[in-house]
Amino acid sequence: MLREIGVIMDPIGSIKIEKDSTFAMMLAASRREWRIQYMELSDLFMHCDRAWARMREVKVRDDPKRWFRFCDEQTRPLDTLPAILMRKDPPFDMEYIYATYLLEQAQHRGSRIVNDPRSLRDANEKVFTVQFPQCAPPTLITRRHADIAEFLTRYQDVILKPLGGMGGFRVFRIAIGDPNFNVIVETLTDHGNRYCMAQKFIPEIAQGDKRILLIGGDPVPYALARKPKPGETRGNLAAGGIGAGQPLSERDRWIAAQVGPELRRRGILFAGLDVIGDYLTEINITSPTCIRELDTQFELDIAGDLMDAVEEGVGAG
Repeated sequence: MLREIGVIMDPIGSIKIEKDSTFAMMLAASRREWRIQYMELSDLFMHCDRAWARMREVKVRDDPKRWFRFCDEQTRPLDTLPAILMRKDPPFDMEYIYATYLLEQAQHRGSRIVNDPRSLRDANEKVFTVQFPQCAPPTLITRRHADIAEFLTRYQDVILKPLGGMGGFRVFRIAIGDPNFNVIVETLTDHGNRYCMAQKFIPEIAQGDKRILLIGGDPVPYALARKPKPGETRGNLAAGGIGAGQPLSERDRWIAAQVGPELRRRGILFAGLDVIGDYLTEINITSPTCIRELDTQFELDIAGDLMDAVEEGVGAG
């Protein structure tokens, strides 16, 4: 039986607990009376061929004034933890990749890492969608200004975004004739030195950018439709979007069925699909959110279901 779990995350003192999915996971672990070992990226290190970390045991409670307190602190090998949740938010940069190398060493020694470190590296949340062309809108990944100009000419109205961001950061909508086209492309690509993604604009964003959560490749039966605020294109909650829960549509379930088997194959236990209208636009695997909103609206226990799945997989294989 699982008695201890590690959590790697952004500073816990800065989170908004009413919206934070990592905090929901910690509450679920606490209800099971598991010891929770808290870590930040800077706490991880490698000595010879073994990954170690400074860990602080943390106690959590659902109290907006005092939601955590640290207890015992120790430095020990990561692989002494039976399970570790990797919940560091993007940006997905080289420091993040280096951390996955350390986590992979702990995985080789028996720890269960959620999500699988290799998949965190390989399954970029934007690029991963191209493996499911039957689900995704027309998509372009390029560094070349001319490619983006041609894509815009073909589709007239497009979304441009970086490959490593989150929360709607640097997401632009451009239509034919936009006077800012050149400067937006120059900024996103760093004058042709960085890749970006272009996707055909989907008008159904007005009805919401649906977040569909999957555990072990199976979808939670409700999605959170994040609707843009007036005058905005982005539905991201971080960009001011308003979340409204709704049952999955037949198309939503079909998309989840297309993606789920590949998530299982890659060891991605927890993922969040972004679906606008009939189209899959992103597959979030680093730190998917929206647990707390869906739990509140539909009396679910998504984090509890996830912890059950984590426990079932500890020691397996």
